[in-house]
Amino acid sequence: MISKKLQEARDFENKYLAKDDKDIRPLFHATGIVGWINDPNGFSRFGDKYHLFYQYHPYTNHWGPMHWGHSVSDDLIKWEYLPCALAPDEDYDKDGCFSGSAIELDDGKLLLMYTSVIKKEDNDGQVRDYQQQCIAIGDGVDFEKVSSNPVISTDMIPAGGDRHDFRDPKIIKYDGKYYCFAINRHPDGSGQILVYESDDAITWSFNKVLDRSDNQVGRIWECPDYFILDDKKVLIVSPQETEGKGENIFPGFNNFFLVGEGKEFLDFDRQAVQPIDLGTDFYAAQTIGTPDGRRVMIAWMQNWETVGYGNDLHDYYSTMTIPRQLFIKDGYVYQMPIRELENYRINEVSINNVRVKEKQSFDGVKGRTIDLNLKIRKVDSKDYTFTMKLAKNDAFETKLIVDSKRGTIKLDRRNSGARISSLSEREFPVDFEDGEINLRIIMDRFTLEVFVNNGKQAASMKIDTDLKADEISFEADELVNIDLVKYELSNI
Repeated sequence: MISKKLQEARDFENKYLAKDDKDIRPLFHATGIVGWINDPNGFSRFGDKYHLFYQYHPYTNHWGPMHWGHSVSDDLIKWEYLPCALAPDEDYDKDGCFSGSAIELDDGKLLLMYTSVIKKEDNDGQVRDYQQQCIAIGDGVDFEKVSSNPVISTDMIPAGGDRHDFRDPKIIKYDGKYYCFAINRHPDGSGQILVYESDDAITWSFNKVLDRSDNQVGRIWECPDYFILDDKKVLIVSPQETEGKGENIFPGFNNFFLVGEGKEFLDFDRQAVQPIDLGTDFYAAQTIGTPDGRRVMIAWMQNWETVGYGNDLHDYYSTMTIPRQLFIKDGYVYQMPIRELENYRINEVSINNVRVKEKQSFDGVKGRTIDLNLKIRKVDSKDYTFTMKLAKNDAFETKLIVDSKRGTIKLDRRNSGARISSLSEREFPVDFEDGEINLRIIMDRFTLEVFVNNGKQAASMKIDTDLKADEISFEADELVNIDLVKYELSNI
């Protein structure tokens, strides 16, 4: 049965879809039908389609009472809209259906597991969120919330755990049993991952604490994911209030691969903390296992520190990243755009062994929807600072600066047209092999994603520059040698 509140959301979507929509969206990055989106939810395979749900407030381009938006795809690249899947329409979730996940059940139905939110006044007089885990089951379009909700209540949090920060369930099935990984705040104020288990995905019991921050890897963790990748176990977390450490862990909101080992499925001996994306706009990553055995990740292409700007530039707010395949190399998690993107390449332009110093452009190398591979090498053993300017015209430009002297890459959107100074630059260390570096650069109108050295590092940045700014130029302070292959990307 579709509730009044859910029907209202769907009617609102239909009115928007019926409009003559002249708004320009990314071609290959998932957005909502209308309004605000944030965390990807329910990234799953159901039937012969990939399903992507997301935190959603259709009525404005600002955060509001959370619904679940819904899109599907045949190939994880081109997305089609489906009606809003969940609305906050029950007493136990009346203040929001927060993040969660999805899984196909043995009976052929799709199960959504989400965090229900209700505001209550505590004994001290303060009104706080109470968060619990709930389930809805359906046919891939319509979902019914089960009568036993919440299926994992605050009463099931281990002693000392916070009763307010308890959310973002990731449900998986392993060796015939269901497991739920949810975030919680430890008594020391930092994040921990609680594991629950079930035989039927309905009745749950607490199993263990998988890992916790100890205030060393940010404070509260969000949006966990857990999977085996080759011979490693990987736990994804999105910490808030991270202290900047070294050159590649930045303050604020972050995303990490926690890489470890362990004999049993739930044995997790953490060995490394690896930043996932070193750009300005990436959060709440979630993964899926594909039928052909790949592990694919998608994330919200935004940062909570900048969500107050640019909300009303379009009829929608925000987007997801391009899906990325994950793989292990020398104990390190690499990531590259999924190969399906290559099916949309047209109009190849290839430039080989060209020397660059003074600013120059190349015929056919321009655009705002491109897939570009670039290799940069020293000439005469001299270190260099190489600058690529994208989304450029007489008024605007976004710079990608490769510095072999310092061993860094910088993304700089100070002159992109954005009227905000926060997070306008991001610089991070990269590896050079005798001054040589490989880059893959994906632009999709308002998005920029850079993959360094075959995916050892990645960096994402939104660019809200007018689409008329589509020139690309290259220059360096010392002579460099470049190879370049550029494709346009077309959704036709």
